[in-house]
Amino acid sequence: VLAVLSCYSLVNAFQWIQYSILSNVFVRFYGVSFTQIDWLSMVYMVAYVPLILPATWLLDARGLRLTALLGAGLNGLGAWLKCASLAPGRYALTMAAQAVCAVAQVFILGLPSRIASVWFGPAEVSTACAVAVLGNQLGTAIGFLLPPVLVPNTPDDIDLMAHNISIMFYGTAIVSTLLFFLTGVVFEEKPKYPPSHSQALLQAMPPEDYSYKQSIINLVKNIPFVLLLISYGIMTGAFYSVSTLLNQMIVTHYEGEEVNAGRIGLTLVVAGMVGSIICGLWLDYTKTYKQTTLIVYILSFIGLVVFTFTLDLGYLIVVFVTGGVLGFFMTGYLPLGFEFAVEITYPESEGTSSGLLNASAQIFGIVFTLVQGKLTTDYSPRAGNLFLCAWLFVGIILTALIKSDLRRHNVNSGIMNMDVKAVPVDSPVEHENCTALKIQSDL
Repeated sequence: VLAVLSCYSLVNAFQWIQYSILSNVFVRFYGVSFTQIDWLSMVYMVAYVPLILPATWLLDARGLRLTALLGAGLNGLGAWLKCASLAPGRYALTMAAQAVCAVAQVFILGLPSRIASVWFGPAEVSTACAVAVLGNQLGTAIGFLLPPVLVPNTPDDIDLMAHNISIMFYGTAIVSTLLFFLTGVVFEEKPKYPPSHSQALLQAMPPEDYSYKQSIINLVKNIPFVLLLISYGIMTGAFYSVSTLLNQMIVTHYEGEEVNAGRIGLTLVVAGMVGSIICGLWLDYTKTYKQTTLIVYILSFIGLVVFTFTLDLGYLIVVFVTGGVLGFFMTGYLPLGFEFAVEITYPESEGTSSGLLNASAQIFGIVFTLVQGKLTTDYSPRAGNLFLCAWLFVGIILTALIKSDLRRHNVNSGIMNMDVKAVPVDSPVEHENCTALKIQSDL
C-alpha cells in the first residue's frame, strides 16, 4: 500500500514540474508567454485550497480506498488528456489536463499520515509517513532531471519537438494507468488487525460518533495546531517559492547556466529526500516531536540565510552545497509537520489535519512566489530571499510557542504499560479499557 501510494504520488509530482523545467520549450511549442507556462504549475496550488475540505470529508466519510482510487484515476486521466494536446495552439487543452492532475493532487497529499497511522505500528509510523512524502519529492527530482533529456530544445523543428514531447506525455500516461490498476488491486481500507492501540480505539468508535464538521471545529479551537498550521505553511510555502524561482535566481548571477540551475534544483530535492527519511527515523526512535521540529526550523532559517549571501559569490559549487543543505532541512521538515500535527490533534482524522496543513502551504506558496518574484525582478534575488528569511524567523517563534501534548503517543504508551493481570479475560465484568479496545480472550 505504501509503495503504490509513493509511486503514483511520484508521477503526480513529476507532472507538476515537467512544464516549468521546459518553460522555453513549451513557450515556443504552444506560442504563449512565460507567465502562461508558469500557471501550468501554479494551478496545482490554486486548485488545492478550495478542494481540500471536500477531499478530506470524502476521506473520512468514504475511506482510504476510494480516495486513493480517485487520486490515481484522475492522475491517469490528466496524463491522457495531455496526449491530446500535442499540437501548437492547444494550450487551453493542456491547461485543462494539468488542472485534472491538480485535482488528483488533492486526493494524494493528505494520504501519507493516514496510511502511516492506519497501516503501521508506533515504532514505524513516522518513517512510513516520511517514505510516503519521499515519493512526492522523488517525482519532483525526476521532473528536474528527465524532461530536459527527453525533450531537448529544437526551436527550428516543431515537428521534432512535438515528437519528443509525445514520448514524455505518452510514457507518463501509460505509467499512470498501470498504477491506477495496481491501486485497485493492492489498496485495502485497513489491515486485518489494528497496528496500534490508538488505532484500535478509533476503530472501536461507532461511526455515528464521528462528525466531520465537529472535527474541523475541534482543530480550529486547538491552539497548538493553529500555530503549527501557520508555521508549516510558512516553511513549505517558502520551499515552493524557492523551487519555482530557482532558475531565475541562478541565471541572474550565472548567465547561460540553465542546465546547472536544473541540477541545483535536483540537488535541493534529493538532499531533502534524505532529510525526510532521517527525520522520520529520528522521530520513531525519540518521539521528540516539538524539539526536532524546532531545531529543523532553525537550521532551515540558517540555511536560507547562508544560501542568500553566498548566491552571488561567483562559484557555482558553493551554490550546489548551500542549496543541498537548504533542501535537506526544508524538505526534511515536511513529514515532521504531518506527524507533529497527528500527535497534537489525536483522535481527530489524520487526513483532515494534513489536508489543512497542505492548504496552508499552498496559500503561503502562492503569496510567497508572487512577492518574491516581484522583489527578485525589481531589485535582486537577495531581496526576495531576505523576504523569505523574515517569514521563517516568524515561523520559528510560532513553533516555539506550540505546547506539545503527544496524545497518540500517550495512548499507545499508556496502554502498553497497563497492568493487564488486573483484568481477567474470562471475567464477566466489563473493564472500560477492555470494552474500548474490544480485548478478546486471544489477547
